[in-house]
Order: sequence, then structure tokens, then C-alpha cells
Amino acid sequence: MTVRGELLTTGQAAKLLGSSRQQVVNLCERGDLPFVRVGAHRKVRRDHVEALLRPEQALTRDQLKSLWLHQAVAGSLVVDPDEVLGKAGANLDRLLRQHRGTMAEVWLRRWQEKIDEGVGSVLRALTSEDPEAVELRQNSPFAGVLSQPQRLKVLEAFNRRGWDQAA
Repeated sequence: MTVRGELLTTGQAAKLLGSSRQQVVNLCERGDLPFVRVGAHRKVRRDHVEALLRPEQALTRDQLKSLWLHQAVAGSLVVDPDEVLGKAGANLDRLLRQHRGTMAEVWLRRWQEKIDEGVGSVLRALTSEDPEAVELRQNSPFAGVLSQPQRLKVLEAFNRRGWDQAA
């Protein structure tokens, strides 16, 4: 039995892909294969490696809804980066204390890296459909950026248009 978020070494990933370990490292460094560092080693999720072996899959309804909400957050980020990143930072601090030692902590730390890289990196994570961004949005520190009325408007628009366009 394989676990969806199971972490593999670059050597294990290379075996699955039928490639060299260096090719997996290259995929990681180019950003084509999301990875986390465990000590000095890169680890990749099995499902991300397997996704390279099959055609691109559409986002699920929940993933697409999350994308719409985060695109609205991206709009707020462009208007007031200090305010949005301040809220995200406060949320990150709280969430990191709550999720110490879990996979959520790995993704929260990845959000911290994106924030440290700057607004452009955060915007890409908020709006991209790549596997890493989809996973990041499942562990989002942007709660409270959108007001409840803004959030409801986005969800109403999604229910009217978003899911139909993706299906």
C-alpha cells in the first residue's frame, strides 16, 4: 500500500521514473518536481513523482474552489502587501506551534520560504495550478485576509461560473 504523501529519496524517485538520480535533482532544481529538504537531502512526494508519469489531471472541485479564494487573496496582496503578509505571518506563527512535527509543518515552512522570497513568489503560489501550489493552498496561512462578505462573493461567483468552466 502506498501513502499519498509518502516521501521518497531522489534515488527512489529515479527508479519510479526510470531515470537517473541526477535527472530527479534537475527536475527539483528547475521547479518541475516539488521537494522538501530533510537535513541536506531532497525528499519528494510519491504522488508528485507519479503525476509526472501520467497526463495532467484537472483540479478537483475543492482544489478549484481553493484556487478561486486564493486568487482573491492575491488581489488583496497586490493592493496591500504589508497588511496581507502581516496577517499571513501571524497565522503562520500560530499554525507552526499547533502543527509541530506534522506534514502540515513542512508545508507551512514552505509558505514561510515563499514569503521570505517576496511578493512575486507568494503570488505564484496563490494562483498557480502546479502540484506544489495546490498542496500549499491546502495548508494556507491566509485565513482572515478576505472579509466574510468578500469570501461569500467569491464562493457565489465560483458556484455560478467556476466549477462549470472546469468540468
